[in-house]
Amino acid sequence: MTVQTQLQQAISSAKSVEASLEQFALETQNQQAKQLFQQLAQQQKNIVTQLEGRYQQVLDEEPQFKQQN
Repeated sequence: MTVQTQLQQAISSAKSVEASLEQFALETQNQQAKQLFQQLAQQQKNIVTQLEGRYQQVLDEEPQFKQQN
């Protein structure tokens, strides 16, 4: 498995976690839990952004990966 593939999978998984946290925040009536889920979703969004940045670095550094997209 290439680094590119691993990063794509990590990004996909991280986005899924973010979406789940956002859904939990919408579904709960407990304000403390809602706030916690919202904070966690924001942290997860930051992780996604960092992973996407690293993915772009890999594409920039390894031209052969661009041909596969």
